[in-house]
Amino acid sequence: MHAPDYQGSHIGRSILSLRRDQAASASASTAAAAAHSMEPHHRDASTQELELEVFQRQVADRFLELSSASADDLLSLAWVQKLLDAFLCCQEDFGVILFNNRVNVARSPAAERLLAEFYERSVKALDVCNAIRDGIEQIRQWQKLLEIVICALGNRRSLGEGQFRRAKKALIDLAIAMLDEKDSSTTIGHRNRSFGRNNASRDHRSIGHFRSLSWSVSRSWSAAKQIQAIGNNLNAPRGNEIAATNGLAVPIFTMGVVLLFVMWALVAAIPCQDRGLQVHFSVPRQFLWAAPIISLHDRIIEESKKRERKNACGLMREIYQIEKYSRVMSEMVDSVNFPLMEEKEGEVRQRVQELGQVSEVVNEGLDPLERQVREVFHRIVRSRTEGGSCSST
Repeated sequence: MHAPDYQGSHIGRSILSLRRDQAASASASTAAAAAHSMEPHHRDASTQELELEVFQRQVADRFLELSSASADDLLSLAWVQKLLDAFLCCQEDFGVILFNNRVNVARSPAAERLLAEFYERSVKALDVCNAIRDGIEQIRQWQKLLEIVICALGNRRSLGEGQFRRAKKALIDLAIAMLDEKDSSTTIGHRNRSFGRNNASRDHRSIGHFRSLSWSVSRSWSAAKQIQAIGNNLNAPRGNEIAATNGLAVPIFTMGVVLLFVMWALVAAIPCQDRGLQVHFSVPRQFLWAAPIISLHDRIIEESKKRERKNACGLMREIYQIEKYSRVMSEMVDSVNFPLMEEKEGEVRQRVQELGQVSEVVNEGLDPLERQVREVFHRIVRSRTEGGSCSST
């Protein structure tokens, strides 16, 4: 197996710096011996211990930053992007650990079993990525209807009945679309699309052993059930498992929890088929990253219980703003009389400005978010391929 490019990883840099410092401070003969001890079959135990410890700290730091978000920032489009950034960084650092410990993995049946279970969870996450991508497309359609309203009522000319009729039709279409998403557990029209569609025939053999519907989500698929499946039997490693895996059981469990939380948070934030937030989080408090993840989980649950969010089709803050501002605008459009009084026209333009602000945020953020979800999808596939190579070393 060729070494993956992990030079951008903080852990990768930390370990490489440690090795350089060790080499610089040793005599020629000691340096030669140290170099030999760092070969895959002779990794220094203290180096490995430091590597695992750094990984735990890095995961904790990333989720501490996420958990420090204010009430207004939590579950915003920008926050969801930060969440995916954190996941990608954790995934990359986890890959460093697996590559550096590939011999230990191959020699430990316990490590191979735990890794296999982790990859099963990862495969289930691919379905979630496809469903979230369709949810992003749904938000994009809502945003297009917002643009019609803004275009109709946001020009500098005086506002007439024709412009209000056009805006009213778009607002009705938007309300129906959002209501359908709330009330229906059926699929979005584009459900058979996936990140892997264009390359399905080319990649089919290399990932043919994946047992999920990762390349298309069926009409009976449920986001809630998929999240539950990802979390099934995700238990903290016992002492004998940690010993049997030379410590690797801990980062494997850590990534399992990170995967579960990130997929759960995506389902909470973004419209997707049969959403549900009931998932069992059982994380011992002694892990450095446990407190911020549990805090985020609790805050998101509390957000979902708020009166105005209980029946939301997604908890992402911009979705709430779209629904709120469009509802206010609909009530205003229904109440106008012509000729339009100057005071009423000023009020309409103020509401249009509010719609314009949220529309701009959504318009700028959806494409980068979709690219991130796509990258998460492909990173999971790639890590599974590289992980299989590590265990067979």
